[in-house]
Amino acid sequence: MSVPFNVCRRLFLAASMAFLASPVLADTPTKLKFTLDWRFEGPSAPFLLAKAKGYFAAEGLDVEIDSGAGSAGAVTRVATGAYDMGFADFNALVEYDAKTPGSKIQAVYMVYNATPAAVFVLKKSGITKPADLVGKTLAAPIFDAGRKAWPAFAKSNKLAVDAVKWQTVEPALRETLLARGDVDGITGFYFTSLLNLEARGVKTDDVVALKYPDFGVELYGNAIIASPKLISENPKAVAGVLRAFNKALKEVIANPLAAVAYVKERDPLINADLETRRLKLALESSVITPEVKANGLGAVTAERMERSLAETADAYGLAKVPAAADLFTSAFLPAKAERMLK
Repeated sequence: MSVPFNVCRRLFLAASMAFLASPVLADTPTKLKFTLDWRFEGPSAPFLLAKAKGYFAAEGLDVEIDSGAGSAGAVTRVATGAYDMGFADFNALVEYDAKTPGSKIQAVYMVYNATPAAVFVLKKSGITKPADLVGKTLAAPIFDAGRKAWPAFAKSNKLAVDAVKWQTVEPALRETLLARGDVDGITGFYFTSLLNLEARGVKTDDVVALKYPDFGVELYGNAIIASPKLISENPKAVAGVLRAFNKALKEVIANPLAAVAYVKERDPLINADLETRRLKLALESSVITPEVKANGLGAVTAERMERSLAETADAYGLAKVPAAADLFTSAFLPAKAERMLK
């Protein structure tokens, strides 16, 4: 049975109006999985702020951010393809690449311009300088960045690598042992162990922190890393992540207190005051350095990178010094003007 012309016309007009009234569908956002190196704490604020405020979305990206359990694990997650990008200690990437030649994972934005590694002792021990550590016992997990980089710290301060004895402990016990006086010192990230000691009843004024960068160690710290698959197949996504993150990081630097609210949203159990202090310590000690003030956020200098890689190779016992171009690329960084601090 044929349909009358006037009925067809009404149906066509109705369909046309419905189409015009409907919103134009945007391109489907690119989904990315991003792993942090650790729990949701103050230093993770730039990543969480960028997601919550829509900076990733503005770049056409749908970024899923997960917590981590250490830099080595973060590198492995990216290496296996389980995650597209991550946040990890650059030196953990160097070590992984040396043990897994051809991994082609690259750091694309150096967040921590200086390693946060430090040796912590109690002031009452009388230890005030590296030479005072000779013959002492230090505690740390076997994978701790400060412990792994100890040979670099020792060499910079003319100490024998075996000048100290090591006690291997779980991360949760490290600061407890020092607070109780069971060991002479510990290694850890400056903004982590300092606050952990305070949480165990040790006053900040009673702690001596020998920060690696203050004693000649030139190692870089944590960086944003990307998988070779993402770099080759979707370089625009890599650049988009960095633009969004860079914008967020500058906001975090300008207002750390407000930024921690985005960490609290992700993990309601955190202590906002404590994490604000942790974030400020991280920014002051590892992010806002003289080098960053001169060259902008995210970048490295060729000369220091060469020295840093030589330090890492020596400290980690690598067979050779890796090529800087294999491990870090500035190709996806936002323009320098966007990365400069005011």
